[in-house]
Amino acid sequence: MRHILSVSLGSSKRDKVAHTSVLGEDFLLERRGTDGDLARLGRLMVEHDGRVDALCLGGTNLGLHWKGRFYPFREIEHITRQIRHTPVADGAGVKNTLERETIRLLQEQGVVDFSRAKVFLVCATDRFGMAEALAEQGSQMVIGDLMFNVGLPVPIHSTRTVDILAPLALPLLRRLPFRWLYPTGGAQDVIRPKYERYYRWAEVIAGDFLLIRKHLPDDLRGKIIITNTTNEEDVEQLRRRGVRLLITTTPVVEGRSFGTNVLEGIFAVLLGRRPEEISAEEYLDLARRIGWAPVIRDLAAGLGA
Repeated sequence: MRHILSVSLGSSKRDKVAHTSVLGEDFLLERRGTDGDLARLGRLMVEHDGRVDALCLGGTNLGLHWKGRFYPFREIEHITRQIRHTPVADGAGVKNTLERETIRLLQEQGVVDFSRAKVFLVCATDRFGMAEALAEQGSQMVIGDLMFNVGLPVPIHSTRTVDILAPLALPLLRRLPFRWLYPTGGAQDVIRPKYERYYRWAEVIAGDFLLIRKHLPDDLRGKIIITNTTNEEDVEQLRRRGVRLLITTTPVVEGRSFGTNVLEGIFAVLLGRRPEEISAEEYLDLARRIGWAPVIRDLAAGLGA
């Protein structure tokens, strides 16, 4: 059995162990949260280097990507330099390929007409593939990078604006403590409604689930959410708020939609390659072979009018 270990800066309350089989290979999927403890995250990764088949980085990224440039997070780079044997996956390859493909498939299948949709994308520099795919479809967007990463209540309406801001801001942001940019540890358990006008305006809310959840309003009637890393409690929370469709870009295994980092770890094992060595074409080809597709759940079913 192949062991995929996701070590996360997130809350240990979201830990999960599950089993699945892909192309005849049995996988043990394990997620361990470190409650925001960066030193513990580093120790766990070093301890399991060479002992598991893939080390996956959750609750953070190796860095941020925009327009072919990569801005590694200094704190995370210090840890990953110590990993000598096991491939390290943070999900960037999946975000660049399968999240683009998700937008294309939903448009093609008539699930969402992105050319007419109002989309609130909470962080484009985290979901760069999704951002570019939405722009290509002609979506009307509010992009929340300044709101969710910097705390400035300033909406961005175009990826062209991100093209200008990213080379200026990302070299600085990569040097900041990651907890300033993203909810870690117990902060993931807290919801503080904010930016409600944009949640209300949007027909589609997209991006990292914990960022979406961070400022989740009580009323999301009729909304479509495109995300991942949701567990059963999250699904019920969204159902109570009136979400119509929940679409996850990663498969649901034993009630949990694991993160893009875990799916990337599986791909790396099946291909026998490190994630950074895998091309976009190889990701898409393997996705077709395993029968990957976005998971669409109708949360309004059975609730009545």
